[in-house]
Amino acid sequence: MISYHEMIKEAEKRASQTAISLSSIKLLMYELTQANDIDLYANYHKEVDPKIATLFTEGLNRLLDDEPLAYVLGYQWFYGRKLKVNEHVFIPRYETEELCAYILEVIDEHFSANESLAVADVACGSGAIAITLACEEKKITCYASELNPNTLEVAKLNALDNGADITFFNGDMLQPLIDNNIKLDILVSNPPYIKTSEDLDRSVVDFEPNMALFGGEDGLMFYRIILSQAHKVLNERALLAFEIGYQQKEELLLLAKEYFPDQDRMLFVYVNLSE
Repeated sequence: MISYHEMIKEAEKRASQTAISLSSIKLLMYELTQANDIDLYANYHKEVDPKIATLFTEGLNRLLDDEPLAYVLGYQWFYGRKLKVNEHVFIPRYETEELCAYILEVIDEHFSANESLAVADVACGSGAIAITLACEEKKITCYASELNPNTLEVAKLNALDNGADITFFNGDMLQPLIDNNIKLDILVSNPPYIKTSEDLDRSVVDFEPNMALFGGEDGLMFYRIILSQAHKVLNERALLAFEIGYQQKEELLLLAKEYFPDQDRMLFVYVNLSE
């Protein structure tokens, strides 16, 4: 029978003529062994467990078909927490971890230690942002909205799995918050921001939900919706935080000035997705 090392090397040979990252192959084996209480590196040159061999081969075939590793595994690690993902959910990215880190930093700098804060993650997807903020900052009362009910169910499961206290709403962007007369100290969103004309890798466009990708002709459609309605839910002194697409910062700053000409009362955080 083949060893773990040999199986990984054979898989890397199969993938060498493709665009698949070789690190994703090693990660696949690592995650499978971890899930089955096997120390991969202590057993690197030992015979592969037959169950692991089957799962690895099935997973490798899906990777070779350009399916993202997170969908193959059924989860993605985010800010040290395991989040379920499936075809209804956009895979959380590292850039969004940065957004969460920036928000937590701003909370420490601009809000008092004993101040209770109301926070909402709009178009929450997997719930990654809301769960991270709710778990990392206990003085937060956290809300999250999501239009797709299938996506929302995944977010709710992720919150339950990670012990995050979040009030979820099934609805379009800010509307559920407006309807429930909720006032926020922090409004955060990582909305769809890719231009409809933009070419994407097959691993993205064929597997991730298009509803979570595209933001109209200029990619700014959902930012306009949020900025045009934000005054209905924000407290006098508040934080607006977004993840934005490559080269969208200047356009979004102009939009922010249009809807919030008196920016002295507002804090803005933007995290750019690299090209």
